[in-house]
Amino acid sequence: MPPLQLSIIIVNFRTPGFVIDCLETLLPDLDRVDAKVVIVDNHSADDSAEIIQAWLMQHDIAGKALFVQSEHNAGFASGNNIGIKSCKARLYLLLNSDTLIRPGAIPIMLDTALRFPQAGLISPRLEWPDGTGQESCFRFPTPFSELIAASQTGLVAWCFSRYTVAWSVQTQIAHPQWTSFACVLIRDEVFQQLGLLDEGYFMYFEDVEFCHRVGQAGWEIVHNPKARVVHLRGGSSPVKKQTRLKKRVPRYFYESRTRYFYQAFGWLGFMSANLLWWAGRIISGIRQLLGRSDKAVIEGQWLDIWTNWRNPLKHYTLPNHE
Repeated sequence: MPPLQLSIIIVNFRTPGFVIDCLETLLPDLDRVDAKVVIVDNHSADDSAEIIQAWLMQHDIAGKALFVQSEHNAGFASGNNIGIKSCKARLYLLLNSDTLIRPGAIPIMLDTALRFPQAGLISPRLEWPDGTGQESCFRFPTPFSELIAASQTGLVAWCFSRYTVAWSVQTQIAHPQWTSFACVLIRDEVFQQLGLLDEGYFMYFEDVEFCHRVGQAGWEIVHNPKARVVHLRGGSSPVKKQTRLKKRVPRYFYESRTRYFYQAFGWLGFMSANLLWWAGRIISGIRQLLGRSDKAVIEGQWLDIWTNWRNPLKHYTLPNHE
């Protein structure tokens, strides 16, 4: 049997309502596409599987969907890899459960893949429900970007502006160094050449690392804002919420950060990233002594950035209660 045109991978971890809402906006966009949706339940250990499967049966879309249950939760990369290996296709769309597809987004992304054969990855515009754009195109994190983030000082940001990670919301075709994996289209040739997502990352930075490999292999990343996808940012990870509140974030975030900096820049690069982060905090502290406002850093961050410094490639093990 020849491969499908498109396989869409949605990983669920205790978000069945999000998955169903996503499917209700996704399926109408697949009417004229040779596609299958693969839903991977990442060992939710709740009633997610029953809820999603009941919805699939009720809407009689067995021919368009495949439900797969993982025996354990090894993270975002692992869940997506299970889905990728479950259904052979020429193109794979990795899609967060907390997304909603604007009409026409899928055909636009498929057309972009045809127009840009050198593009290994294609990403859409991510936006809030009211249409406000979200940052989804980036430069690679570097030790100098850690200095910028920690100093929270305009002069430092200006001096090292070429290391600023986040791009502004794009309105035209763009070619970022890396793009959000909340929704990303990836060619099968890329997986065949580079392998799948690095399962050493439990969650976060796996998209950065994969895009790093993509660029090194000579593929381009194309961002087309004409394709629009709502990203609710309400998935199964508490990291974004905790970051906004400046509360301590889960250990797996810092394990992923350490793994990325070590893989991208070596052990000295990882050490440089941490030392420059500390230099940034010193700058911010001096500003505070001079009466300037100081934005609080995330609780425990000064210590957590050293997570796994002796063993940067150590894998995260999810506690039994999670």
